[in-house]
Amino acid sequence: MPYRRLPNTDQARLRAINTAILMGQKKTPDELAFSANTLARLRAFFPGFETNLIHHKLARTQQDKNSRTYLEIAKKARIYLSHFIQILNFSIQRGDMKADVRNYYGMVGDKKSPSLVLESELLEWGKKIIEGEHQRVLHGGNPLYNPSIAVVKVKFDQFVDAYYFQKTLQSNTVRWTQKVSGMRPEADEIILDIWNEVEEFYSAYPEEIKRERAAEYGVVYVYRPMEKQRNDVGVHSRMSY
Repeated sequence: MPYRRLPNTDQARLRAINTAILMGQKKTPDELAFSANTLARLRAFFPGFETNLIHHKLARTQQDKNSRTYLEIAKKARIYLSHFIQILNFSIQRGDMKADVRNYYGMVGDKKSPSLVLESELLEWGKKIIEGEHQRVLHGGNPLYNPSIAVVKVKFDQFVDAYYFQKTLQSNTVRWTQKVSGMRPEADEIILDIWNEVEEFYSAYPEEIKRERAAEYGVVYVYRPMEKQRNDVGVHSRMSY
């Protein structure tokens, strides 16, 4: 015998709720297989749930769509900043500048180039390198080129803007995710009540007819693997006569 499977995704929940609402519109109160109180609760719940699902989908889509652009901007900023640090190190290696100029950039006591892998590292070192170059030049140093700090700053500022915009999109997604998540228990409770009432309404009917009528209200029945196999064999056997 097939078993009833409640929705386990938001879209499945929405379909179940929509189907029940449509049946509430099509049937008279006497014909409807679930109570007027449940229908009223369903109608009150549905608009907010649907709206939150729409906003959640839009937020996720916008975040995903912007993500590729953001990653490209971050990649460019990382490359320009990394190349500037390389030029600085090459100048020190050639003897064009003393090693202690690294202090301007916050690279005290460490001859290795700083890591720029993480976003937080890129934000931290972008600010330090730009300010460090500004201070070094103010103290009489010659500007570095290929790339110049002006170009590096343009790429870094673009990254900063893109970073905070992406964070805003992520926050929006989290906010709508939490709102949807908060409504799921009530959605599941309403759907369960409807399905229980529908099955009770048709309880006097033969099992197959009861499932057919209940399915009109969105109740989902699923055969277990062995039951499905036996059912398919039975169908093929009848078709062979």
